Amino acid sequence: MSGPYDDMIDLPHPTSKKHPRMSIRDRVAIFSPFAALSSHGAAIAETARLTDRRMELDEDTKEELDQKQAVLMEHIEEQPEVTVTWFQPDERKEGGAYLTVTGRLKKLDEVERILSLRDGTAILLENVIDLESEWFQELF
Repeated sequence: MSGPYDDMIDLPHPTSKKHPRMSIRDRVAIFSPFAALSSHGAAIAETARLTDRRMELDEDTKEELDQKQAVLMEHIEEQPEVTVTWFQPDERKEGGAYLTVTGRLKKLDEVERILSLRDGTAILLENVIDLESEWFQELF
């Protein structure tokens, strides 16, 4: 068998003195798939994430919440246990989530309109939709 390249077939592979050989790992990386839409999956997941719509409270419910807050203010020194349900707006899109937490009341700031629990939870009073405590049994 004779061909036009027979004179080169047995020569050693040329090695450059200026450029080192590429490692196998780097050579493999050349052929890895290109992820042009890498953030597209995250955007789709964010769009698909469900949020709740904020419900508007009627005047009776607002009045009941005001009465409950007044009772809590009367007993603030005893740090009553309270269960708070509130709407937490979503930071990225319209809507939010309704959360419920139970803890000891630390502070009820009527100027800043913030309810603070001993565990560090701070809730805007405008977002509160329900308050429950043993102190309310005599009211309702």
